[in-house]
Amino acid sequence: MSPRVKADGRERPETRARILDAAIRVFSDKGYYQAAVDDIVKDSQTSKGSFYHFFPSKQGIFLALVDLLNDQFVAKVERAMAQECGALRKVDAALYTALKEFSSHRRITRILLVEAVGLGHALNEKLFELHTSFAGLIEKHLDAAVAEKAIEPIDTELVSYAWLGAIYEIVLRWLYTGRPDPLEDALPELRRLLLNSIGAPLDREMNQP
Repeated sequence: MSPRVKADGRERPETRARILDAAIRVFSDKGYYQAAVDDIVKDSQTSKGSFYHFFPSKQGIFLALVDLLNDQFVAKVERAMAQECGALRKVDAALYTALKEFSSHRRITRILLVEAVGLGHALNEKLFELHTSFAGLIEKHLDAAVAEKAIEPIDTELVSYAWLGAIYEIVLRWLYTGRPDPLEDALPELRRLLLNSIGAPLDREMNQP
């Protein structure tokens, strides 16, 4: 028997994946504060020993979940951008895909943007990493737009964080008020606002995936 695989399957990678899948369901259903490790163990049909082999605590699995969801989110955004030609069309695709993903996973989005705030230094740092990652994705394609001469030279790093702040506020308003419904209805005005901020042309409709 491999030293990495115990008889109860505790160390198997698929066991970790099952626990993470269960955590998504439990956090989505109950929220961060009401969810318990026992709920995750029960949903995953594993054991506390398996849980604590992979994760030190409820916060520990939540941090791992944040990484997993961010990786999935970024992968979907990048796939959408890869299907477009030209930096500005890629930015369009990124905006549409981001709002679509938030809209499709409202409970998880609320946990990440509302409930997770103030849960501790480790989580605050993790959320800042996510903001930095997504801002870097925006900055990369704004740099490409400058290189293509689609827009004039700008401070793309500063603009990327300003764009991220605008997106964040629109999603936060939607979480609290339910407006607009669906969230994707905010896209035309958001797009107009963001492209105006960098002097980009507005003479075509957005190519939605």
